[in-house]
Amino acid sequence: MEFNIFKKKSSEKKEEENTVFSRLKAGLSKTRQVLTTDINELFVSNKAVDEDLFEEMEELLITSDLGIDITMAMMKKIKKKAKKLSNANELKEVLKEELIDLFPEDINNLDNKEKIPLKKPHVIMVVGVNGTGKTTTLGKLAMKFTSKGKKVLIAAADTFRAAAIEQVEIWADRSNASIVKHKEGADPAAVAYDAVEASIARDIDILLIDTAGRLHTQKNLMEELKKIKRSVNKRLPGAPHEVLMVLDATTGQNSISQAKIFNEAVTLSQIALTKLDGTAKGGIVAAIASTMKLPIQYIGVGEQIEDLQDFDSRLFINALFD
Repeated sequence: MEFNIFKKKSSEKKEEENTVFSRLKAGLSKTRQVLTTDINELFVSNKAVDEDLFEEMEELLITSDLGIDITMAMMKKIKKKAKKLSNANELKEVLKEELIDLFPEDINNLDNKEKIPLKKPHVIMVVGVNGTGKTTTLGKLAMKFTSKGKKVLIAAADTFRAAAIEQVEIWADRSNASIVKHKEGADPAAVAYDAVEASIARDIDILLIDTAGRLHTQKNLMEELKKIKRSVNKRLPGAPHEVLMVLDATTGQNSISQAKIFNEAVTLSQIALTKLDGTAKGGIVAAIASTMKLPIQYIGVGEQIEDLQDFDSRLFINALFD
């Protein structure tokens, strides 16, 4: 009997993994068209593993938004390993492994993520420039957490746009999350502070803080974000526990520049990469993880709630090449 239960659970987990993989592949269809067609043409079985093949591979990796420096370092390793290979198909597997190795180790195992104990309230400050899908990602996260039975509160700390507060209200309603908001133009740090207080009083599991993505100058925005972070930490030492930056994958190497600026101001801990269902190039995902040395926690591969997926590097690379 116990064996049958175990077998059923294994079967259900496998089915769930297959569903996630299928959804990921479907969401990445445009991204895969940009990268995979040409890449797979390289690895026909009768092709010789020679300098011409390496040159073609190098060019394709650079144009896939992996970046010149990362590509050159990776090609050096690939050429070394290629001496022991007999055909182009084996080289394809080496390339896949090298791409997977670009991701920090701690993000490869999703099981480990589930086991991390969360302090209550677990505060996640969500940052990013306007237009990246920041507030939508926050809303989808609220739904993911509430569907798992977590009590969620959202802080509408982007007080510079009335539309932003309204958008957060819609997501709070849709996800059955609580909300703390002030009037348009109110002090964002005060909203965040009040939200932490409310989270403690209401025994909230997860507090999601929405923040502004544009002020009059970049300097003003960074100072505002620093102030929010200080305010949250003042009320709850150690918070925010995560600073999640939302990046638009279609902006390519520019997204890395954005991440560096935000990281310098508020020290990022996680990245969510959106719009991978568009014309983004797959290499940018590995480039961001490798350059920033940060875990990519979530990727957006469509409009639906389930299209904001927990990121797994091996699953992602396999979906790109499958």
